[in-house]
Amino acid sequence: METVARAAGNGDYIYSKRRLRGIDRRIRFLSTRLESAEVVDPKQQKKLDQVFFWCCLTYPDGRGNVRTITVVGIDEADLSRGKVSWVSPVARR
Repeated sequence: METVARAAGNGDYIYSKRRLRGIDRRIRFLSTRLESAEVVDPKQQKKLDQVFFWCCLTYPDGRGNVRTITVVGIDEADLSRGKVSWVSPVARR
């Protein structure tokens, strides 16, 4: 928001309006995701072959190493921190 305020202060209203529209779009996207989110209690999960967000998986990687990852949304994926997108091949196995 500081960037938008600075641009508006410098007279760049077109950039400010474009940036605010982008922020509004992101807020609407996240609000929609939040409305459809469902909390799952792992202790009551009956489908043990199904993976959910923030589920931790441990698997052999084929080189004799055991890997542990956390399944997250596309926008949260960070392999260096062990967070893998739910659409990745590892999470979909």
